[in-house]
Amino acid sequence: QVQLVESGGGLVQAGGSLRLSCAASGRTFSRQAMGWFRQDPGREREFVASIAWSGRNTYYADSVKGRFTVSRDNAKNTVYLQMNNLKSEDTAVYYCAARPPLYSASYDDRDYDYWGQGTQVTVSS
Repeated sequence: QVQLVESGGGLVQAGGSLRLSCAASGRTFSRQAMGWFRQDPGREREFVASIAWSGRNTYYADSVKGRFTVSRDNAKNTVYLQMNNLKSEDTAVYYCAARPPLYSASYDDRDYDYWGQGTQVTVSS
């Protein structure tokens, strides 16, 4: 069983930056693709970014490409989401998620078996 705990959310002005972290328990993290998703009340959960278990491949939603960067440190069992040039439309609860070991990264939230509790990001304009 994998447990995920996000941190780093908060209130920031438009144009500012935040770095989210997601700490994973268990021994399989280094073989698990990870994803970041977000959800605003009244809207469906949407894909933000994902990273292969090797860290070699990353994928982004068009809305965040060029502003967000996903990375991982397998030695620390942690995945990060660096968010720059934040906009008011980035306001949401951000979730990290893990796929089963050795599966490739995906943009589809149905492919992820493990989820964190979420961290709120609020961008004021």
